[in-house]
Amino acid sequence: MALLALLGRSTDPAAKTLPSSAPLRLGAALALTGNANVYGQDQRMGIGLARQWFKAKPQTRPVQLQLEDGASDEPSAIAAFNLLIRRGVVALIGPTLSQQAFAADPIAQRQGVPVVAPSNTASGIPQIGSFISRVSAQSSVIAPLSIDEALRREPSTERVAVFFAQDDAYSTTETAIFQKALAARKLKPVSVQRTQLADNDFQNPITAALQQRPQLVVISAQAVDGGNLIRQLRELGYRGQIVVGNGLNTPNIYPICQRWCDGVLIAQAYSPELNTPINRTFRRVFAEANKGRIPGQIAAQAWSAYQVLFEAIQRLQARGGLDGVTLGEARKRLMQELLAGHYDTPLGPIHFRSDGEVVQERFYVAEVRMDASGRSGQFTLVREQDLPEGGP
Repeated sequence: MALLALLGRSTDPAAKTLPSSAPLRLGAALALTGNANVYGQDQRMGIGLARQWFKAKPQTRPVQLQLEDGASDEPSAIAAFNLLIRRGVVALIGPTLSQQAFAADPIAQRQGVPVVAPSNTASGIPQIGSFISRVSAQSSVIAPLSIDEALRREPSTERVAVFFAQDDAYSTTETAIFQKALAARKLKPVSVQRTQLADNDFQNPITAALQQRPQLVVISAQAVDGGNLIRQLRELGYRGQIVVGNGLNTPNIYPICQRWCDGVLIAQAYSPELNTPINRTFRRVFAEANKGRIPGQIAAQAWSAYQVLFEAIQRLQARGGLDGVTLGEARKRLMQELLAGHYDTPLGPIHFRSDGEVVQERFYVAEVRMDASGRSGQFTLVREQDLPEGGP
């Protein structure tokens, strides 16, 4: 038994001393297949561009990236996390969906592996444990801003219909935030419709909602089901304002809802119009790699997730904090360094609270404006707002 225990310890990558000056490995588990790949492809692009950009910068410790498909479900995210941890990564980026994070993050927490979430906005993600953080601001901070913009445009709004995907952790969390924001503005939904992520025919819930003559529709869903819902709302005659949540915060919705995307309002944690050196760089390298396309929030957050880990590693190595230590100790020190830093990212200046929650003070409301083809468009900035560190 003692021999078996010794052998088990010897094969644990966390117990091995890091070779001096050898590259450190970061792991990324992203949704590259399944419905959530509309986000995962943006994230792969953002992380890949960040890796190329920072690789060309002076380094105290080289960094390698290992990418695994976390797909769009919890078992796949768990498998990707386990595989990357066994391979000896010093930290993880991902998974793509909040629902996946609630399943996979506890694995990293138990093994002491830092996690930076690039797109998990549901309440409670950093609170999973001391090794969990995110660069994606939680929905409670930014979602109400789009409600305010809709009411600014139509102050007489009294009748609101709410749709949300009831089988998705992000959507159920966000709809509660939206409905709380509506209540604070003395608006009670005249219709609340529960959908499923796999739904593609929304005629029944839309018909039920439209019977209540809503002036505003508020949607919490993912990109595919949410995009189809928007299109079908318009096709069935709804002409009022539509506010959507973070699940539709990707240019990949354009070919789904097509010309019916036009006019949709959405609160964002990123604006391509932010005029800072790092965001200008991000926009330029993104456009060069994507035939002039303008980047969206998901790609910017993925870049930022890689950036904060890369910069924390360089600072830690510069002080000798990675010399002669085990991988397990390096992970612990990296998490401490990550939380202590301040970062100038495409999202703007950010840092972390002690519990791993991102602190970001500037947010935006954008309106989708489709081009004449009805197949492409852009998120056009209509409002920006600085928030105090404590939130709204």
